[in-house]
Amino acid sequence: MKKVVTLGEIMLRLSTQAGERLSQANQLMMHYGGGEANVGVSLSHFGYDVYFVSKIPNNPLGLGVKRHLQSHGVHTEYLVTGGERLGTYYLETGIGERSAKVTYDRKYSSFSKLLVEELDFDEIFKDAALFHLSGITPALSARLQEVALIALQKAKEHGVMTSFDCNYRASLWSHQEAAEAFQSLLPYVDICFCGELDAIYLLGIEQAPDTLTREEKLVFYYKKIKEIYPNIHYMSSTFRDVHSASSNDLQGTLFVDGSLYVSEKHAINPIADRVGGGDAFAAGILYGLLETLSPQSSVSFAAAASALKHTIYGDCNTFTFEEVFQFAENGSGKILR
Repeated sequence: MKKVVTLGEIMLRLSTQAGERLSQANQLMMHYGGGEANVGVSLSHFGYDVYFVSKIPNNPLGLGVKRHLQSHGVHTEYLVTGGERLGTYYLETGIGERSAKVTYDRKYSSFSKLLVEELDFDEIFKDAALFHLSGITPALSARLQEVALIALQKAKEHGVMTSFDCNYRASLWSHQEAAEAFQSLLPYVDICFCGELDAIYLLGIEQAPDTLTREEKLVFYYKKIKEIYPNIHYMSSTFRDVHSASSNDLQGTLFVDGSLYVSEKHAINPIADRVGGGDAFAAGILYGLLETLSPQSSVSFAAAASALKHTIYGDCNTFTFEEVFQFAENGSGKILR
């Protein structure tokens, strides 16, 4: 099995029941999750040897993280123990026309205090095929910007394919702060998950002409990004049409060698849980690239994986690659006998 490494913060998620405000809730559903951890869980279910790098507290919640990851086949040897708390976030579940709302409680978490000196990147990247990171990690502290940069540099030294999801969160930092950090990271990235808004507000690309279609605009932005960062070989994102919190249309895109490949549209209604849908899509793209599928097959697989994730609760996608291919081939709503 190919070795995959992901690095990031895993948090405790506490969610309301649908139709309930956080301020009125008297019980919450509990899950563990985080962007890079979610990608790692998906890739583990796809059959890869996944290692998650992070820092967690030495308390029952830290133990819960280990058990969560191990239950999905993710290796925890590279987890550093220390600090006093696990980052937490509260999800007020959306329904109908009311959007979901996230409230973070992650300051001073164990992961935010992770130091480069605590990680042996030569051991971590030994024999690895892929390293995945997201923009959430450098958003959390200046020291984590250093960790992210050195991790990408070390991965490239070891000949590891690198993946970066911009994953901008306005509640964590400004456009300017993110743009400055990304400029230092992107020269070491092979695969970049970014969309139109990332191109305009984080990477400084001028807006595409309004006369272009949605697909043509994305090609415009991706070609401009490729001019600035010729090292980026693949760019990917999704088109999401939001009809309500419970009903979305989803399409995936993958830009390779100057061409944009677009998946079929998935009409997802009702949505059980949208959180982690983007991570499931990213894992699907990474699977396609690791398995050298055609670009069209890769983006179709990724969109199908993301659509399936929307049907289960929690942050993580637990479908195998066989189940994703079966869903993509058979379509939705059919009984599998």
